[in-house]
Amino acid sequence: MNDSRESTSEIESESLKETVHAFWQRQSCGEIYAAGDDFRSQLDAQSRQRYLLEPYIVDFARFHEGAGQDVLEIGVGMGADHLRWAKSGPKSLTGVDLTERAISFTQQRLAAEGLHSKLQTADAENLPFDNDSFDIVYSWGVLHHTPHTQNALDEVCRVLKPGGKSRIMIYHAHAIVGYMLWIRYALLAGRPWRSLADIYATQLESPGTKVYSTREAAQLFGSFGSVKTSTALSVGDLMQGAAGQRHRGPLLTIAKRLWPRWFIKTFLPNHGLFLMIEAAKDDKCSIRHAA
Repeated sequence: MNDSRESTSEIESESLKETVHAFWQRQSCGEIYAAGDDFRSQLDAQSRQRYLLEPYIVDFARFHEGAGQDVLEIGVGMGADHLRWAKSGPKSLTGVDLTERAISFTQQRLAAEGLHSKLQTADAENLPFDNDSFDIVYSWGVLHHTPHTQNALDEVCRVLKPGGKSRIMIYHAHAIVGYMLWIRYALLAGRPWRSLADIYATQLESPGTKVYSTREAAQLFGSFGSVKTSTALSVGDLMQGAAGQRHRGPLLTIAKRLWPRWFIKTFLPNHGLFLMIEAAKDDKCSIRHAA
């Protein structure tokens, strides 16, 4: 009976991965900002908007620390961050993504700059790399989309060298974005019993998207050594840029015009969607994956 349940769970997991793949294969994250007359100008426009709207990425990633290091990025997307890792002068640079679309974007972005990375499609829950391969593993807004986020983080720990660092952003449960979605799709829909987790899984990006409290994030990274967490307000929390395009309507238009961004920045800075975690690998993690 247990084998049957596990087989069913595996089938459901693979089916969800296929759904997630199809979602992001249609349009990579941030592609809505890729405006321009040619491919190069489109990529440049996307990159400019990314760092204009999310300036904290640079402080969190600390791209310059890639110099002389073996670096892995999980979920390269359109390659804006990957280009910065490439420019840092790493000893080696590797990038993976679930979709062929993202790999193609990133290959073309790096080629235009005369830079190189070992890029390939891969499943974050089953990374095709040896133990202790990388000094830095970076992933921005990706691992909450895979069915088994814990498995993906175990893989991050496995492929890190002892003393290596991971810098991972996953979504934060207690965020303005979630409260807004709950009001619209639970309270106003006459279903106030719907949980935030259910709302996020069905109404925010790809199906099955997960969110975590800071306590839950600490548990996810329990096999690492030191763990530091912080949060940041996203464009969704502040209703900026292309936020809310999936939920277009008069309420969105009004909300964007009247949104109290100053109040949120001043009084609710810890209720941002982005939960940023830096965790180092220690001997406990090495022993766990050597067994």
